[in-house]
Amino acid sequence: MWPMLYPVLIIVISNILYNICTKSTPGEVNAFATLSVTYLVAAAVSFIIFFVSSKGKNIITEFGKTNWTTFVLGFVIIGLEIGYILAYRNGWAVNTFSVTANITLAVALIFVAMIFYKESITVKKIAGIILCGGGLVLMNI
Repeated sequence: MWPMLYPVLIIVISNILYNICTKSTPGEVNAFATLSVTYLVAAAVSFIIFFVSSKGKNIITEFGKTNWTTFVLGFVIIGLEIGYILAYRNGWAVNTFSVTANITLAVALIFVAMIFYKESITVKKIAGIILCGGGLVLMNI
């Protein structure tokens, strides 16, 4: 049970802090300047955690094991970050934007999973999509 639970807890706690930080990012700072500092900190922490958690492994060798997904993920993360910063700067409330974005994402991922990973779409998932759509309408009117 714990291996299934702790990643969810990490994501929930991180997302709470993430939304607090992005909402609190000063409006007068260039969004890409703040992201540059953010990712320098993230890179430094990642290097430290790599060396603490991977005793005896060579970081250059590990870098060599990466593929195109690592590079594309870098661009994707910038899109996520700037999207949240711009949403909050443009007036979205924390209690509606994150929910709206995540419900929209969840519905889109049902179709991505069906098309690219051959996962099934069930009556329950269709009902969930309808409920999510209704929830989005109620939250944003």
